[in-house]
Amino acid sequence: MEAFKITGKTPLHGSVRIGGAKNASYKLMIASLLANSESRLLNFSHISDVETVAGIIAQSGCQVKKAGERALFIDPTGFSSTDLRHINGKQGRFSTLFIAPLLARHGQAIVPIPGGDKIGKRPLERHFQGLEALGAHIEEKDGLITARTDGLKGTTYHFSKNTHTGTETVLLAAVLAEGTTVLENAAEEPEVDDLILYLNAMGARISREANKVIRIEGVPELHGAIHKIMPDRNEAVSYACAALVTKGDVIIENARAEHITAFLTALDSIKAGYEIGTYGIRFFWKEPLMATDIATAIEPGFMTDWQPLLATVLTQCQGISTLHETVMQDRFQYVDQLKNMGADIERFQPEVIDKEMTYNFNLTDDSPEATHAIRVHGPSNLQAGTFKVYDLRHGATLMIAAMAAHGESILMGIEHIERGYEALPERLNSIGAQIERVNLAT
Repeated sequence: MEAFKITGKTPLHGSVRIGGAKNASYKLMIASLLANSESRLLNFSHISDVETVAGIIAQSGCQVKKAGERALFIDPTGFSSTDLRHINGKQGRFSTLFIAPLLARHGQAIVPIPGGDKIGKRPLERHFQGLEALGAHIEEKDGLITARTDGLKGTTYHFSKNTHTGTETVLLAAVLAEGTTVLENAAEEPEVDDLILYLNAMGARISREANKVIRIEGVPELHGAIHKIMPDRNEAVSYACAALVTKGDVIIENARAEHITAFLTALDSIKAGYEIGTYGIRFFWKEPLMATDIATAIEPGFMTDWQPLLATVLTQCQGISTLHETVMQDRFQYVDQLKNMGADIERFQPEVIDKEMTYNFNLTDDSPEATHAIRVHGPSNLQAGTFKVYDLRHGATLMIAAMAAHGESILMGIEHIERGYEALPERLNSIGAQIERVNLAT
């Protein structure tokens, strides 16, 4: 069993260049299946999610070729398989996105029910209801999703709750549908905009309108295109938090301030140091950092993925901070392990006047004993220990905390981290961290 051994209390100094966004890359790869000729996608990160989706695409009859350090050529002309039930386990998290090109190109699809990080329920009805509005018929049985259509037709569809992947799924289905589709309460993340930019380069006719509306004019076919994937804003925030919690000074090359505005606003509230330049963004420790109150929210609010990462920084702030999670039903798995490191954190249920308006998860999925906020008392003197990683951001959070802790920590379950971060220990080591990949006896 591979694990990371992390020696803490070493400030990070230097610069690191971030790669293409995980939450855009594999979706653009799947979008390539809608074309009638080869596409060339640039600026990929070398992460396991990309490798997994490339394998699935190749198994469906397409050609996927690495070209150079960070480019993929995808030729969908052999796209023939409509049965992707062989996708299993961890691969299943991508399955619903494949439904759209399968329906658009072949009129039918069989995929497994998706898996993914255990951060609360991710309701699929937001995806399926949008596809059904376009003319798809969907059934769930025995762990499989079967979809078919006699022809997708444009429609007006309102998402009852804002959904990033749901918006992308319906968007992918609508570009080749007959007529005009209007998506209301559509997601506004920059990764969605990156997908729109790519689809328009392929010949789609997609525009954003006011009040979270996306308009798609259906076209009869799409062609291949060349597209450079946007930089990974979650990776940028991860390195920023690592710089701050270790009391370091790090330049993140390629980071775009307009992609992390809410995070920078949070740093203003705790008096952290950062500078924006043409090179990217510099993040540095300023003493003392002060407590703050943050609530996650859908775009353009404070992203739910950043909440665990910021918690590590709040353990080093003066006073009592609160983090209120409103997007995901359960994203506090890291709390007990931070407490085992010596962090002073308590979970609590905040007073909420209108839960339906406040929370973006389905209230019917909530449990009576659930708590959706934490108080972080700081500063804390963190201590090393042995911990197991349960999801991607949970793993990054524990790595960051371990770099600030006294002593040597062991992190197990590191495959979750490598799903979404390219060579994270090696890149952290290049700016001063002390992380070693070790083999543990099973």
